[in-house]
Amino acid sequence: MASSSNAKHKRIAEEEEEEEEETLEELEGFDDFTLASSWERFISEIEAICRVWMVDGPKNLVEKGAECLGSQKKLYKVKSEMKHGTKLYSIEYYFCVSNKGKASFWDDDLHDLQLSFGVSDFMVIAPLSASGVVLDAPESTKLLSSVAIALTNCGSNWPAFVPVHDPSRKAYIGIQNLGLIFTRRFDADRIGSHVPIRLMHLEGLYELFISKFALYSVDFSASFFKVQFAMKLTYRSPPYESDDEIASVDPEVNESKGDIVSPNRIKTHWDDDCPWTEWYSAEDPIRGFELVAIWSGRMFESSLEMAELENASSFDAGKWLLCPIISPFMMDDSTWMFVGFASQIRLLVSALDMSFEAQFLDDFVSAENPASDNSKLSTAIPPPTVLDRVLKEIFHDGGHNSHHVERDNKHSRAIKGAPLESLFAQFCLHSLWFGGCNIRAIACLWIEFVREVRWCWEESQPLPKMPSDSTIDLSTCLIHQKLQMLAICIEKNLSHDTHNSTESVDHTPTGKKVDAEVDPFKEPVKDETGSFLRSYCHQDSEPSTSSSFKHHDYSIRSPDLQKVDQVRKGSAGVVRSMMLLHSYQKMHAPYTQDAPIMTEDMHEERLQAVEVFGDAFSFSGQLERDILSSDMSAFKAANPDAVFEDFIRWHSPGDWENDDTEGCAGDGNNWPPRGKLSQRMSEHGNLWRQIWNDSPPLPVLEQKPLLDPIREGEKILHYLETLKPHQLLEQMVCTAFRASADILTQTIYGDFKPMKTRFNQLYITLASNLKPLQADNLPEKAELIGDLRRLCLVFEHIEKLLIFAASIHRKLLDVPRLSEAMFSDYFNFYLPKMGTSLESICYDQEFKTKQLVKMHERDAVASLFPPPTANQSWRKVLSMGNLLNGHEPILREIIFSINDRVEDSHYGSSIPMATTEEIQTHRMYIQGTSNDLWVALSVTSWD
Repeated sequence: MASSSNAKHKRIAEEEEEEEEETLEELEGFDDFTLASSWERFISEIEAICRVWMVDGPKNLVEKGAECLGSQKKLYKVKSEMKHGTKLYSIEYYFCVSNKGKASFWDDDLHDLQLSFGVSDFMVIAPLSASGVVLDAPESTKLLSSVAIALTNCGSNWPAFVPVHDPSRKAYIGIQNLGLIFTRRFDADRIGSHVPIRLMHLEGLYELFISKFALYSVDFSASFFKVQFAMKLTYRSPPYESDDEIASVDPEVNESKGDIVSPNRIKTHWDDDCPWTEWYSAEDPIRGFELVAIWSGRMFESSLEMAELENASSFDAGKWLLCPIISPFMMDDSTWMFVGFASQIRLLVSALDMSFEAQFLDDFVSAENPASDNSKLSTAIPPPTVLDRVLKEIFHDGGHNSHHVERDNKHSRAIKGAPLESLFAQFCLHSLWFGGCNIRAIACLWIEFVREVRWCWEESQPLPKMPSDSTIDLSTCLIHQKLQMLAICIEKNLSHDTHNSTESVDHTPTGKKVDAEVDPFKEPVKDETGSFLRSYCHQDSEPSTSSSFKHHDYSIRSPDLQKVDQVRKGSAGVVRSMMLLHSYQKMHAPYTQDAPIMTEDMHEERLQAVEVFGDAFSFSGQLERDILSSDMSAFKAANPDAVFEDFIRWHSPGDWENDDTEGCAGDGNNWPPRGKLSQRMSEHGNLWRQIWNDSPPLPVLEQKPLLDPIREGEKILHYLETLKPHQLLEQMVCTAFRASADILTQTIYGDFKPMKTRFNQLYITLASNLKPLQADNLPEKAELIGDLRRLCLVFEHIEKLLIFAASIHRKLLDVPRLSEAMFSDYFNFYLPKMGTSLESICYDQEFKTKQLVKMHERDAVASLFPPPTANQSWRKVLSMGNLLNGHEPILREIIFSINDRVEDSHYGSSIPMATTEEIQTHRMYIQGTSNDLWVALSVTSWD
């Protein structure tokens, strides 16, 4: 019985499970009629999206990737998409973060809807279509109602907007729930043309606002309403007169004056007196200025007061804000947008890239050269007339140096290039603009340049723009050193020829003048040639070259004995208080040869020879031995009765030990001088004594020159004529950077500290990045060219900033505080672009930062808006009022508003209110010019 009962219960349980499964299968197709319509599902989707945004909050939304709008990074946007029926819609939520206090009416970073309706956070729902607006009125109402219901269900008071009508009208409708009592409705539309004359004036606009809340038709001009008023007028400085306007002069006046052109009618460019204008004319980075005059916090009660305000001066505005209008080339990174030193050096770097393709520069000029076939279209050579003109400017333009003044810049000297005013620097600067700075044009110009240099050499003509003093600046590039040495060789040849063609009683060395009042002597051994020989002979005492000539007094040569004077040669004067040891004669100082000058590669050759042969004395000391022998020969010729000890007393006083009891070094009262040679000079086999014994008595003019100018000059020309293309271009790149920076650093731009700091940093950057070009083993070509192009980009950023600094400084010369503040603002705005990436950095944002104009600065700022000329006046019909020096505003923005107190029993509401508050019931934002008008109205009602 028990078993049969259990089986029965088990069968009943199985049947119940089967019935439940069938019931669940039937319920799977059940429709929940609480969400029966698609519209209700649409509202539910909007509500779900809004709840997610509300839960996340602004900070989390920013962290999740909300899009930032505006330069001040206060406004952000998130976006979602949804489908309703067959259409797709986008819903966007705009919200603000880090609000510090209430935002101003006229904040530049405000969204159009924020400014128009005075809202903060808001939503926009629009169809995903080409126009992005709702063209159907029922659809727009349905969308707005859906969003309003969804936001009410969420308990949110975000205003919602729907764009309607044609996109050009910028029309919106909107709604905002303010708790259980108030509802704010929004409406905006635009008149694109044929604005009624009444609405062009403040009086008519005031009456338009009054009509929106007046309950009956009245004479608005005679009625009084307390309306809060704020206005913002934007003025734009007039553009510069065009060439046509300058050229358009009355024909009768032209006939009366003939061909004479009035000097004040000649148009000048803005940068005519800037240092770079000799090479290119820069586009003015400042197109003009925008001045914003703001009236705020005023109360008006009648339209007559508005009419008076329209006739008021802009100087009566409570606040002035000034902003420069920046030219597009300042922000565009396209290489063709900006033309300056940086753009041309970039072409020079491209020429360096191609220079490795050939062994000789002639190969690029030759038509048969295959290396020049790669880019024939972009490597044209200018015609001979242009070539001749450029060479004339490089070599023969006598007024070329008058514009620039060479300045000793320690940062500039760190760059191994040629000085700005030197011949090779001028060649490099002209090459930047010659034939588009392509490799063929550069090769052609260099070949003709070297031919001109050879002509100067063969005709003994001084090299222009090259100093002929007896020093070589080893901190410069090798080509400049070679040209320096060639100029010295030419000068020595000229002096030698002059000496051979004239005879004089007093023989003087090459290029020297005898002056009894000035010390004409030089140290016989120069530091730049090395001091091996002297170190070898002075192992146990301090060097004494610094105490040779300059520690003695000299007088005009006076005869001691008639017989000796007849033999004496090459004397420059008597050494006072010094007598010869073995004859009662005063010691004479001879003229000596200058130490031979050497370029950097000559120094390296000497060092390499020492390393290879290992005999430092034979190779390094030979030059010092020749110099010492020359000095000894000259001393013997000037002092025929001198002995070795006399030479040591004059040449190296530190190696002569005077007797302690002797009062002086040997004047006429204490003759003969008492003393002895130092230990090292008195050693057996002393090298100096050997040279003394081997040196014949010869004055300077009869000696063999230590420097053979003819041989050295020919070696220099051979170097210039056989220079490899990449070696030339490497030195040209360094010199072009240095010379361009030296030109730009002469710009006058006031006390802009960020600019000065950046320019000093530029020199350091150039010196560091150009060092690989000075190395014997260059890095990989691709790496080298890439680094140089990035350096060009850095240079371009600094060049743009400098041009901007010069422009803002001269335009606001009378208000230096404003110019410095505006440059600082723009510098901070431009700073993110100043990287080294070769990729273009595009910014959608514009520079809108404005500076407050103080009261004492208003007159100077108003001068930026000169009264319009006759040609400008007839083109416009002034209609808006509030003129500034005859110019009407290009944009007028007005905010009218009126407030009302809310009482507890308003509209019979049964909901008790804790306090009575004042709310804004009507607000109208008006933006317009003389050609269009945009009006946005918000009205608060009690529902």
